[in-house]
Order: sequence, then structure tokens, then C-alpha cells
Amino acid sequence: MAHTHRHYQLLVASLRNNATMAARIFQAYRVGWLTALAGFLLLAGGVACPSPVSDLEPGDSGETPQKVADFEINLYQGEEALGEEVLSLSDLEGQPVVLNYWAGLCPPCRAEMPEFQEFGDEYEGRVTLVGVDMGQFLGLGSKEDARKLLAELGVSYPAGFTDDPKVVESHRVLGLPTTIFINGDGTLHRKWDGVLNKAKLSELADEMLAGEGG
Repeated sequence: MAHTHRHYQLLVASLRNNATMAARIFQAYRVGWLTALAGFLLLAGGVACPSPVSDLEPGDSGETPQKVADFEINLYQGEEALGEEVLSLSDLEGQPVVLNYWAGLCPPCRAEMPEFQEFGDEYEGRVTLVGVDMGQFLGLGSKEDARKLLAELGVSYPAGFTDDPKVVESHRVLGLPTTIFINGDGTLHRKWDGVLNKAKLSELADEMLAGEGG
């Protein structure tokens, strides 16, 4: 009887050890899978958007130019450059606009913002650069997070936020960062999903300016 009881205890202990080991293996697999997924999304150049980076070409020459939907922007900074603290996108018509959607807790946005600063300095007077914080709509930070990022990076170009949630749909902001190039007459020139470096940003801006005759 004692021998049987001892055998039973060893069997139970073995089963418990196996169960513990299986749980650990599952947890390691789960963590590794999530880490790999996060890395993939970051390399894809966007947050909250699993599709690859895409350069959306303008429409065919025969198509009627698409007017970019208007909305109101409340500036965190840059009112000296744009003339007022609260303005509409349509108020910027007359000069090409580069509209960059970002958020305070968006790592790819953080990576590209210093290059946007360099671009803004170089193209001042020819292109109006404005950053619009979309963190509150995409779960990527509060307005305070956005202000902190601007201060931390020393970014000085005009940047603000909008309280209009319809912009997410009307401007097809499927992930961050997203950048829209707008002709001087308020029509869409090009939309870019994902991170932009200064070289590509300048290339697209020059293409837009060429179409404007400038």
C-alpha cells in the first residue's frame, strides 16, 4: 500500500511539472509573437495601420481635381506664422500646403518630425507646413502628450489639433503618420501613408511646386 501511495505522489508531481512547463512555453511563445508583431508594425512605418506604406498617385489627368475637405485647426504653436491661433484649412489657400498628421505617442511620428523641421526651414515662404495632432482619435496620446513631444524635439513649425472627428474619414487617416500635399487652390496633389524622410518630402514638395509654376 505504501509503495502504491508513493507511486501516486510521484505521478501527481510529474503531471504538475509538465503542466507548469507547458504554461511557460505557451507564455514565451505568446510574448515572442507579440514582440514580432510590434516590430513588424514599426518597420512598416505606421501605427494603428497594418497595411504597408503606400504612395498614392494623383488621379488621371482627365479627372476633376479633388478639393480637400475643410476643417478647423487649433494651434499649439505657430500662430505668428499663420496669423491666428484658430483657423480653417481653407484659410491657407493661396500657397501649397503640406499637412502632416501625427500624435504624441506615435514612435514613427517622433522619428520623422526633426526632418519635417529641416524641410519647413528650407521651404519657408514657398510651402506652408502644418502638423495636426490626431492622438485623441487614434488612441495615441493626449494633447498634453503632443505638447511634450513638440517641446522635447524642439520643433517650431506650426502644429495644432482638431476636435473634428470627421477628418479621420474624410482625409483617410488610417494610421500615423499620414501626410497630405495640397495645391494652392485647395485641391489634393498627393497623399502619403507612413514615415517620410527629408529627401522624399522635398521631392514630393518640388513636384507639387512644379505644378504650381513655382
